Amino acid sequence: MVRPRFEHLEPERQDEIIQAAAEEFGDKGYDAASVNRIIERAGVSKGSLYYYFEDKGDLFSAVMERATTAMVKLVGGLALDELTRDSFWPAFEDIMRRSAQRLNGSAWYTRLARAFYRYWGKTGDRGPAGKFFAWIRAWTEKVLRRGQELGAVRTDLPLPLLVDLTMALGQVTDRWMLESWEEFPEPERERMVALQLGLFRRLLESPDGTIAP
Repeated sequence: MVRPRFEHLEPERQDEIIQAAAEEFGDKGYDAASVNRIIERAGVSKGSLYYYFEDKGDLFSAVMERATTAMVKLVGGLALDELTRDSFWPAFEDIMRRSAQRLNGSAWYTRLARAFYRYWGKTGDRGPAGKFFAWIRAWTEKVLRRGQELGAVRTDLPLPLLVDLTMALGQVTDRWMLESWEEFPEPERERMVALQLGLFRRLLESPDGTIAP
């Protein structure tokens, strides 16, 4: 895990180290990424890097968490308490479209996300990718529970199963689109994102608006 002492660094210095690592992971992928190149990009010593992170996997996990947080800030997060049944799915549609716009404008972010899915495909729930997916799963469960409370998400299946199904669908569609992203012109990318959202809605949407007890 990231050592607490890293959080005591000046925010600008934290950003420099994370950005250097993100560029290396995005360019080379996890396995081929070099700690030596990362410290050269960041302008730190190897001893300093390991003073803040346990190993390369720990650094990779920190990069993905920071990248996701940055993406949420850019596209806007979900204020779950403010959602209604009518606004639940449109809010997701808006976020997915803005996320696609972010990918359109950032080849680096696309490469980083692709590197993450390739690494996760090799290691599963073991290692830093598994830690990061556990965080995503917890967030997904929170969102779906709120959707059930509003009557926007089905309640005829157990919540843990819905979370598993959502994670599996997201993993497959996200990985496929990231691998194929550069092959499509921008309008086709937008269409694919809309189709992905449609898959989620058909899987999860409450058919009758029943609110969870």
